[in-house]
Amino acid sequence: MKNPPASSAAYWNRLLAPYMVPSARKALFQLLTTGALFVLGWLAMLWSLEISYWLTLVLALPTAGLLIRLFIFQHDCGHGSFFKSRRANDAVGFVLAALILTPYHYWRRTHAIHHGTSGDLDRRSFGDIRTLTVQEYVALSRWQRIGYRLYRSMPVLLLIAPAYQFLIKHRLPLDIPRSWKREWASVMWTNLAIAVVLFVAWQTIGIDRLLLVHIPVILLAGALGIWLFYVQHQFEDTYWREHPEWESHRASLEGSSLYDLPAVLHWFTGNIGFHHVHHLSSRIPNYRLEQCFRERPELQHVTRLTLWGSLRCARLKLWDGEREKLVSFRSLRALA
Repeated sequence: MKNPPASSAAYWNRLLAPYMVPSARKALFQLLTTGALFVLGWLAMLWSLEISYWLTLVLALPTAGLLIRLFIFQHDCGHGSFFKSRRANDAVGFVLAALILTPYHYWRRTHAIHHGTSGDLDRRSFGDIRTLTVQEYVALSRWQRIGYRLYRSMPVLLLIAPAYQFLIKHRLPLDIPRSWKREWASVMWTNLAIAVVLFVAWQTIGIDRLLLVHIPVILLAGALGIWLFYVQHQFEDTYWREHPEWESHRASLEGSSLYDLPAVLHWFTGNIGFHHVHHLSSRIPNYRLEQCFRERPELQHVTRLTLWGSLRCARLKLWDGEREKLVSFRSLRALA
């Protein structure tokens, strides 16, 4: 039998299949150790309120890093890759998503849409950072251009967006259809869980102390998470095509970066920096992504971003279809 062509789904499924096997031992070890460290960090922040709120905010940074790691476990649960059992994935995923005030089933479905449409110009919708082409931007009115510029600015994406996304939008996500019954139920159950936590805090440590600890963690984790998501798809030579020309495996390999982070940051971010591997197969759990990347030479010739080099991605705002690059507003003026 001939080998399937390298452009086919069958080729990549066969190549990556050995890494798609969940391990209950590894998953539980990750969950228990990271969960324990997060609880310790959270309690340390609560204790520090009696000393100085500046100390509380300093402690919020590592605690937010641990929350990002827990959210990656939830992310794996949503893809059905953390445990073999779907029931275990859904139960653990719901609890972990609630920590960052996110309805699990709502997030899971919109994120699945992102995986199925990433890099497709004709199917830009849920789960993406809005990206316009040069032609679309030029066709906007003056006020629409100002609105897009504000939306794509780093202060909005990293400071305002996390507060809006996690504190407001996830309480009532009006962008999804009413027919999504399970997703709406997830929103309501998450809101109920938050209400229960607030009631317990009111009866014990006080709602004010709960918010003083958890809100900075949420906002920091949200900002760092949005930045991760941004640089993993918003780099100069990324991949965007109109639907007839769009290819899933090319969108994964060319439209997802390898974020070459220091080892400690790979740990905090659950190896999500190996993002092209994850997009090729979302069934590979976080604890196998690096191994897969190291052992498969086919995965090593992709766009590599360093921590310092990734900062240059912040200036990229528009897709130039003629040059097949993301470009800045400044370069658009130069072209004009």
